[in-house]
Amino acid sequence: MVTVTDGVATEVRGDPDHPTTAGVLCTKVSRYTERTYHKDRLLYPLKRVGKKGEGKFVQISWDEAIGTIAERLADIAARNPQAILPYSYAGTMGLVQGESMSMRFFNRIGASLLDRTICASAGGTGYKYTIGARIGMDLEQLQNAKLILIWGGNPIASNLHFWMRAQEAKRNGARLIAIDPYRSLTADKCHQHIALLPGTDSALALGMMHVLIAEDLLDHDYIARHTFGFEQLKQQVLEWTPQKTAEVCGISADEVSELARVYGTAALRGEGAAIRVNYGLQRVHGGGMAVRNITCLPALVGAWRQAAGGVQLSLSDSFPKNNHVLQRPDFLTRQGMAPRTINMSTIGDDLLRESSPEFGPKIEAVIVYNSNPVAIAPESGAVARGFAREDLFTVVLEHFQTDTADYADIVLPATTQLEHVDAHSAYGHLYMLANNAAITPLGEAKPNTEIFRLLAERMGFDDACFRESDDEIAAQAFDRNNVRAVHFDWDSLKKNGWQKLSLSDAPFADGGFPTPSGKCEFYSAQMLKDGLDPLPTYIAPYESRASNPDLAKKYPLGMISPPARNFLNSSFVNVKSLRDTEGEPHLDMHPADALQRGLVSGDTVRIYNDRGSFNAKLRVTDKARTGLVVGLSIWWKKMASDGKNANEVTSQRLTDMGRAPTFYDVLVEVEKADIGTLAGISANA
Repeated sequence: MVTVTDGVATEVRGDPDHPTTAGVLCTKVSRYTERTYHKDRLLYPLKRVGKKGEGKFVQISWDEAIGTIAERLADIAARNPQAILPYSYAGTMGLVQGESMSMRFFNRIGASLLDRTICASAGGTGYKYTIGARIGMDLEQLQNAKLILIWGGNPIASNLHFWMRAQEAKRNGARLIAIDPYRSLTADKCHQHIALLPGTDSALALGMMHVLIAEDLLDHDYIARHTFGFEQLKQQVLEWTPQKTAEVCGISADEVSELARVYGTAALRGEGAAIRVNYGLQRVHGGGMAVRNITCLPALVGAWRQAAGGVQLSLSDSFPKNNHVLQRPDFLTRQGMAPRTINMSTIGDDLLRESSPEFGPKIEAVIVYNSNPVAIAPESGAVARGFAREDLFTVVLEHFQTDTADYADIVLPATTQLEHVDAHSAYGHLYMLANNAAITPLGEAKPNTEIFRLLAERMGFDDACFRESDDEIAAQAFDRNNVRAVHFDWDSLKKNGWQKLSLSDAPFADGGFPTPSGKCEFYSAQMLKDGLDPLPTYIAPYESRASNPDLAKKYPLGMISPPARNFLNSSFVNVKSLRDTEGEPHLDMHPADALQRGLVSGDTVRIYNDRGSFNAKLRVTDKARTGLVVGLSIWWKKMASDGKNANEVTSQRLTDMGRAPTFYDVLVEVEKADIGTLAGISANA
């Protein structure tokens, strides 16, 4: 809800009548007016006048900006439209301002496609192999659970409305167990914290399966009726004894056994055994398999029978989004085009590639919207070098002059959520949502949709879909032929604000999994076809002491970089009140590791490996387990003392499935930073 006085938004707050949010907002979004009216807000089109990366621009008119972009894109498209690349993600998550008019535009051109893998595609792929779609337990049932495993996430920082329900369940007698290498804010408030090694979650799930089967903590009826491949699974997990699992995970055998017993017992008693799988655990080499293995657990013990049981990674596939109508991929088929796909997680390497038969044409133009790749993409040094190419034409649609905007040839001012119309799905609850414009756009800012309408018009695209208004697009956002959204009506949704999908409280209580077999697939023929192990297995990290001992001799510390509480990836970093709360980039290290290196809290340290380095202020704390350092992220590089962030040391290597990044599969070393060098950087900043 937005309070507007004399045309000015003065407050953003949660709606107390909304069943999921119940009037509560996270710290970040509660400061949204501060972000919207920020003194550094981009309000006019800009043209670069300095070197790429310097961030020097002059104001130009919209007519000049659109004309320049259209002329350059038309020239490139005449030679090879695949040399044009859109780059976007979740800066704006709506179905209208996200990927509707923009994708119509790029599909009409025949530009390269973007594989949007940066967040959740590994886990989503493993989840879908197992139960068929990203569908899971309803958040509104969670308070009735008696056991909640919070696996690989920190909902206090990233999913406050889940945490509210978990706290209610806790007050009702539920046991909360956090499984995470780092003792996060959430882990601190759970009954138990299991601090396994990064990248070993799949092994822990295999060990739990071993115990559940060995001790007959199984729902045999559910297994017989609603699962496929149990006998093969039974053989597969024989070797994963608690002792072996403990060695791989860096925990005790008792922790493995007791976790399985507590989970199996709660489910078999019908008490509601819930697992919330978050995205952190899938950002390693075997991340997709890890989510797959965990997703097998509820079917073994019949946890799906209770509405307060089962598993949730994402509820995205519950929403029947009308993507074909929104994005118009038929433009490609009508023109006989089959563009290549570029992975957003390897943008650093891909921007530096020359034309070749395998890769296709060299990328000549990038249009960035809803994203900040120079800050958020892995191996940031390579990403910056790619965007620094003088022959690369770069357009950035933004609210602020981000790290990426500094490399743009043209910067276009985009509207915020308060200034445009949008329709939203969700991945944590089951409500279709309307985003109504609360204020008129500031300055000359325009919605993404209007920007791409203007470009389409200037390039001579006269297809009727480019003339649709935002309301007309929103009215097509959900497929009313689908039983879940048969009641969808945009006018009603705009008036009421939200509308719940038509779904049962317990989606798989009687099976009905949307897999090829119609069952939860312990054995997946599709995985075998795709060149993967069809059964749950363990895939070791690329970089760990166990899997890569030679590299570990040089770089002995694992590193993860989960989100800081007051940032949303790179969003909100420039909001002063939130940044002041975070202070400055810092690194958490266990006392034993700090002592070994002669480091103390407050030291400015250099974190490095062969890919690069960045500096941070050290915090010595046992929240980080031994052998692990934690750098809460993601800072804008320009707001760090050395102009770098944690992605200097992350890798462009991809996960086992889903072609996703491996942000938490990293080995580094840490040393005290050279104060003289730091002073020089500060003086030149």
